[in-house]
Amino acid sequence: MTHPAKPDNILGRLLRHNVSLGQMLGYALSNLIGLVIVITAMQFYRDVMAATGAEDSFIASDYMVISKKVEGLGGTAPFTPAEVADIKAQPWAASAGAFKTAGFNVGASVEMGGGSLSTALFLEAIPDEYFDITPEGWADYDPASGQPVPVVISKDYLTLYNFGFAASRGLPQMSEQLMGAMPLRLMLSGGGRSEWMPARIAGFSSRLNTIAVPERFMDWANARYGDGGEADPSRLIVRLSQAGDPEAMEYIRAHGYETAGDREAGGKTAYFLSIATGVVAGIGTLISLLALFILILSIRLLLQKNRAKLHDLMMLGYTPASIAALYRRGILACNAAVLGASCAAMTAASLAWRPAIESLGASGASLWPTLLTALALAAAVTLTAFAAVSRNIRSAFR
Repeated sequence: MTHPAKPDNILGRLLRHNVSLGQMLGYALSNLIGLVIVITAMQFYRDVMAATGAEDSFIASDYMVISKKVEGLGGTAPFTPAEVADIKAQPWAASAGAFKTAGFNVGASVEMGGGSLSTALFLEAIPDEYFDITPEGWADYDPASGQPVPVVISKDYLTLYNFGFAASRGLPQMSEQLMGAMPLRLMLSGGGRSEWMPARIAGFSSRLNTIAVPERFMDWANARYGDGGEADPSRLIVRLSQAGDPEAMEYIRAHGYETAGDREAGGKTAYFLSIATGVVAGIGTLISLLALFILILSIRLLLQKNRAKLHDLMMLGYTPASIAALYRRGILACNAAVLGASCAAMTAASLAWRPAIESLGASGASLWPTLLTALALAAAVTLTAFAAVSRNIRSAFR
């Protein structure tokens, strides 16, 4: 005995017979190309920007040290509170911190090869959020504890010692680990007091060209050995809203300020990369929108072509929701395949350029944010297509 076909199967065969396979393939291909471009550009940008924290990165990070120019023998004037407030109020400045300087005399002595090496020294401090490293025992250091003072120095200083001072004096060159293990003492004097304090080199900074101590220690030492006043800062560290923002460089040039190191060239590289990535992602988004427009237009034309058949289906008792559900299933299956293929293509591309990223000392960024973005974009396109199908079918049934 032959069982009659289910109404949904009959309706499905009828609608599939009138759906253009070429139009669906054109939509799928266009949507695939657009989504691949968007998420691949996003992942490439995230992978490259992950290398900004690596040593000797060719892209500057979003931090910049600002100072005033030195004029003749007169030195440089500090930043006034009004100037600091003006910099913080700029749209390109996410935040700004001041360098605190030691208002007392500082000397250092280090034991080396059975002898000691002594020198005058300078110390500075900045808020912890601006450091590129977090040494152990730094944030919670208590000056009254008697523990060695943690000191962070620039990696450039270690390079200068190894290949400049040590090479010319016949002294041994030292690694970061060996330098950090050497006994160090600080001589602090001023305000009628003078005493030695134990210290240790806790880390080496690629971002800061200074010799830094915890801000809490600097406040304590200035109160104990200084004159008790707080001097205006001569240098500021600014976290930029966007690395290499040209408005920041225009502001600095207009006010006669200087930036530490060759930050402008690296910042321009990062800014250009962000612009290029945005343009590529915009092109991919445009392609995806055009693909969606093609799909909606195809559905509209199909419904117009089969308006009589839809009217017959309505007379047979079919509702707009039942017909729209079949179209939605096809769109959902098509977009799911596009999503899977685009994520696979993006992952393959990321794995292809990952060795080059790792050669810069970075491991690359996680794929999950990009995959979630792809899912969100595919969901947005699918829901938009669902709404367009429902609207067009309802209008065809009127």
